Amino acid sequence: MDVSTQATGEARRNAATAPEPPRSPPPAPDRSRTKAASARAALLSGPVLPTLFRLALPTMTVLVAQTAVNVAEAYYVGFLGTDALAGVALVFPIFMLMTMMSNGGIGSGVSSAVARAVGAGRNADADAITFHAIVLAVVAGGLFTLATALFGPALYHALGGRAGALDAALSYSNYLFAGAIPVWIVNLQSAALRGAGNVRVPALVTLVGALVMIPASPLLIFGLGPLPGLGIAGAGIAFGLYYCGAMLVLLRYMASGRSSLHVRVVPLQLRLFADILKIGLPTALNAVMVNLTVILVTALAGRFGTSELAAYGIASRLDYIMIPILFGLCTAALTMVGINVGAGQSERARRIAWISAVTGAALVGTIGLIVALYPPLWVGLFSHDADVLQGGATYLRIVAPAYAALGFGFVLSFAGQGAGHVLWPFIGSTLRVLIAAGGGYLTVVRFGGGMASLAAMVTLSLAAYALVCSCVLSARIWRAST
Repeated sequence: MDVSTQATGEARRNAATAPEPPRSPPPAPDRSRTKAASARAALLSGPVLPTLFRLALPTMTVLVAQTAVNVAEAYYVGFLGTDALAGVALVFPIFMLMTMMSNGGIGSGVSSAVARAVGAGRNADADAITFHAIVLAVVAGGLFTLATALFGPALYHALGGRAGALDAALSYSNYLFAGAIPVWIVNLQSAALRGAGNVRVPALVTLVGALVMIPASPLLIFGLGPLPGLGIAGAGIAFGLYYCGAMLVLLRYMASGRSSLHVRVVPLQLRLFADILKIGLPTALNAVMVNLTVILVTALAGRFGTSELAAYGIASRLDYIMIPILFGLCTAALTMVGINVGAGQSERARRIAWISAVTGAALVGTIGLIVALYPPLWVGLFSHDADVLQGGATYLRIVAPAYAALGFGFVLSFAGQGAGHVLWPFIGSTLRVLIAAGGGYLTVVRFGGGMASLAAMVTLSLAAYALVCSCVLSARIWRAST
């Protein structure tokens, strides 16, 4: 054996007996992703009703708290007089339009896009959608601020605002919509988190904000010690301060890496905007239809006088409050449906839609029956004026029993959004505005009807809306989702 062969053999023996170099430890698992995967599995195979309530209850609880803030604000404004109440009634439909477009309109598009991405395992797309949502929020919020500043005076005058009521509306509106961009950012980022199954953080942010707003609003409205009272403008400023704080908290959380969604600056992609807007735009148009109904009916109520306008504003505020009460259930249904559709489980998704809609009808239908039997339970919170009490009671006795129809149709519209179907809810919203506003115009202007006739048209519109939205449950639609 030559020297080179012997050396080679010895080198091989040494290599075989030498200790292995230390291996680098495997990367630590991403805890937020692991938790997200576990939540996804529960949404795909867990029992429907318990899972629905697990997702819905945190959002419902804090939205009830936020609703309490809205009620408290109206209560505080009531001390400023009937003109102030009428001014808030003029602005409230526009503010709710913005809220519904951001939460239930474009927000639904964000939730649906995130839910379908998570259901299909496309986590990078889910993260990128959150940044695209911020871009949309800045654009939409800026448009609301600009539009209300330019066209608010003409709009509120057209809705029946005169003298003191119009002055109050303009003061409230200017401060309220100055914070439109933070409102949109908070609502779209919350929608993204809910779409990924994270309901806890958006709920916690809303709850803390509600606890801050209840004392802050009267402090700014009436003042305390050296702090001057700002009147109705203080109510608008309080909302702006809350949403600015909530925006900073949510963005910091989602950029920190502790969230299941990681927001960061990414190149803008047309396909992701399209994924959001193909659901978000038709759904936002639905929100426009719903609020257009209220705006036009407000204009009709304004023909009866300032007291009747204030009465309608108080009574219809309860109609609106049904929406945040339902919203937790709606977003839970949207998330569950979207994730199941993304995973190819369309029959389970359809079953979720049906159970959610019946639950929504039972929830707000019960509230409606209670208020219809005793309207002063609600109207008496805000005014002791006899004319206001009478007009509000007349409206609620006729409309409140139809809240069950509102709940059924509204929840179904969100379930349809989760599956990517928005046609029937859009048709239902269109029919609703035609019956409530068009029928209301005929009964009030053409035939001289009063508040009872106007309320009857609103009730009929809710029944028609629920009937049309029920088409979402068609088996053919769900087969097309797979």
